[in-house]
Amino acid sequence: MNVQTRQPFADAQAAYPFVIGQGRNIEARIYQRRYPTFNYAAHVPVVTEGNEWAIGTTFFTVDVAGQAKFISGAANDLPLSAATRDQGTHDFAMIGAGWDWNMEEVNQAALYGIPLSDTKAMASSQAIERMLNDIAMAGHTEMNWTGLVNNSAVSRADVAADGTSSSTYWSAKTNDQILRDINDLITSVRTNSAEVEWADTLRLPPEAFRLIATRRLGSGDGLLTLIEYIRRNNVYTAETGQPLDIQPLRELATASNDGGGRMIAYRRDLEVLRFHLPMPRRVLQPRQKTLMAWEQGVIARTGGTEIRLPGAMAYGDEITAAPT
Repeated sequence: MNVQTRQPFADAQAAYPFVIGQGRNIEARIYQRRYPTFNYAAHVPVVTEGNEWAIGTTFFTVDVAGQAKFISGAANDLPLSAATRDQGTHDFAMIGAGWDWNMEEVNQAALYGIPLSDTKAMASSQAIERMLNDIAMAGHTEMNWTGLVNNSAVSRADVAADGTSSSTYWSAKTNDQILRDINDLITSVRTNSAEVEWADTLRLPPEAFRLIATRRLGSGDGLLTLIEYIRRNNVYTAETGQPLDIQPLRELATASNDGGGRMIAYRRDLEVLRFHLPMPRRVLQPRQKTLMAWEQGVIARTGGTEIRLPGAMAYGDEITAAPT
């Protein structure tokens, strides 16, 4: 096999243009790579608006109050409506991960006409996505952030303990009891908001999702699975005619107060919740860090998951056991 070779670089300065070119190729490969495992956008609406270097976001809320009443044709005391305004803020922070190359790696890549390995670059990019996903789902203790699955402002209750041996777990419940648990949670959003809010989204621990996805309503082929029945026959769909969005979410497997499975019913809308991502993944320019090494990195800026209308959400706990 003929291998095209070239003379080694005399020093780091001579190798720098090669490193820059390879860095741009790796940057392109990073953006071509997808990480479906960390698909937080499927569960929380992502907002990328605003200046990527802003320290945070400021938003305003308006509420109105007033009531009409019977008046006479000569009335001069019409009931007046009032408006109240409030302001909120939410801060952003930056995260990052990097990798490096040394003179030996660069010269060997140039010598044999092969690209620099992108393994470390992909690992750094994946670390960024993993952290963004963790922040979106569960928040971050250091920043005092909560996420989709653990916000204390969201109403929470254990599901009914009427399964086999008074269990709350779906594995010990009938199809009717599981459907009742789901409808109770969806209905709680409706009733707690004075019939204003509807939960159009249901997220389940993977174990609970697999249970309803594989359990049939009866024996024999051609019958509905429980998840198909739930999608068509729930209180949200009955009133709106829209299908209920049901998906598994692994962070829910241990999200309950006792470490068991938690389900979430919520309206998936920017009015209700949002994941702030003013700066999605950005690959930095390579730079020389020592006499014989270069480094490059990936950064992102986020404000985590902000829940603005907790009344449009509800948690139902202990539907699966804590993992052993």
